[in-house]
Amino acid sequence: MKQALPVLVLFVALAAPLLADPPNVILVMADDQGWGDTGYNGHPVVNTPNLDAMAKSGLVFDRFYAAAPVCSPTRGSVLTGRHPFRIKITNHGRYMRPQETTIAEALRDAGYVTGMFGKWHVGSAQPESPVNPGNSGFDEWVIGLNFFDNDPYLSRNGIVEQIEGSGSEITIDETIAFLRKHRGKGKPMFAVAWFPSPHDPHLEKLDGPDPYADVKGAGYFREIAVLDHAFGRLRKELETLGIQENTILWYCSDNGGLRQESSGGRGKKGSVYEGGLRVPAILEWPSRIEAGRIDLPASTSDIMPTLLSMAGVTAKHHYAWDGIDLTPVIDGNATTRPPIGFWHGLQGGQSTWSDRILEAVMQAQQAGEPTPHPERLRKDIDEYPQYPEGRFVGHAAWLDWPWKLHRMEKNEIRFELYNLAEDPMETQNLVGTPEQEARLRQMQTGLEAWQLSVTRSLNGKDYEQPVGR
Repeated sequence: MKQALPVLVLFVALAAPLLADPPNVILVMADDQGWGDTGYNGHPVVNTPNLDAMAKSGLVFDRFYAAAPVCSPTRGSVLTGRHPFRIKITNHGRYMRPQETTIAEALRDAGYVTGMFGKWHVGSAQPESPVNPGNSGFDEWVIGLNFFDNDPYLSRNGIVEQIEGSGSEITIDETIAFLRKHRGKGKPMFAVAWFPSPHDPHLEKLDGPDPYADVKGAGYFREIAVLDHAFGRLRKELETLGIQENTILWYCSDNGGLRQESSGGRGKKGSVYEGGLRVPAILEWPSRIEAGRIDLPASTSDIMPTLLSMAGVTAKHHYAWDGIDLTPVIDGNATTRPPIGFWHGLQGGQSTWSDRILEAVMQAQQAGEPTPHPERLRKDIDEYPQYPEGRFVGHAAWLDWPWKLHRMEKNEIRFELYNLAEDPMETQNLVGTPEQEARLRQMQTGLEAWQLSVTRSLNGKDYEQPVGR
């Protein structure tokens, strides 16, 4: 696998003056696609012609990070600009607290029509829940609770139905239908399309000959091919509708991939090492952003503040962001950024079998019976377990480019320090080397201060002062 190029281009510019019309915004996310699982990043087997085309015409982030090494927390970071622990999404299958202000709410307040399609996994799909998409800022939604494959059960604005076809293609079908419905109706559009692929069990595939039939990891590669095909249809539709020039399209994955060989670093999904966090990411806005590549680190927590800035929208209220506005980096006016904090393993995840749950909900809805899963309506959101402020269980990291500090706490505390520019695979632990003592102390102080702040948010202290909604 090719590694990222050295720190090189920080030049791509917002090429034109701010347009009079607010841009449309579309966020697309893969489920378990690693940094190296694309053609444009040099994968030796998998073909991604549509992602490659976007990489050629758009802005490629060579060092883009998911906020967490598993899915639900990262999705929460996209929606809120905050580290997922702050909003109670401590692991997969956990719910976002409804007090949070989402990017959908901020854009809807600014006059956007909003739609959510595909994998939700940060809350409920039932109409009574305060953390379904409708109560999180989305006007229209067609979602699964977690990954789904062929002929899935999906919740359309709270009413469950089964839809025939590939889950990834359905996700784009619904996104395109939303864009066609609202184009030219006087409101800018915000759409989120979160693919259920290439998450296992890898049941989706394209029609026709199978180029991966004799390849190890064939199912994974097939689903990446399905995803790429569906994504190509979306990009083509933007051209057909005549909205491509003034549409911000941002593609990324929710965590590292399933294969160590192409993860882009040490480890894979579930790991706080590079392979579990580093993901493919491309940003396209033809009328404003020139093609290029950026190697300065960025993360999914940066998406909300960056997009609101690009759209000229100020959120009426929000709790403190962990992400930053990347526009100064994109336009070449900044070459550094604050450190990025990661933290995983404080709390276990919870399995969410989307089809099984939604089929039962559909049957109850059709029979006029109460929901069979009342426990899912407010799961997590009323819980405020008080975590100690002096103890930070799990695996955390502090990325202050090119330095990355790991802090692991279980029965004891252990640190590791790496220079990613010189050691991208995180193999040479520099803790204990005399020349790095001062840096180690400085980074330990920064990481632990951030973890203390995150713990206080998780404990509910952000919400002690009421914020109007």
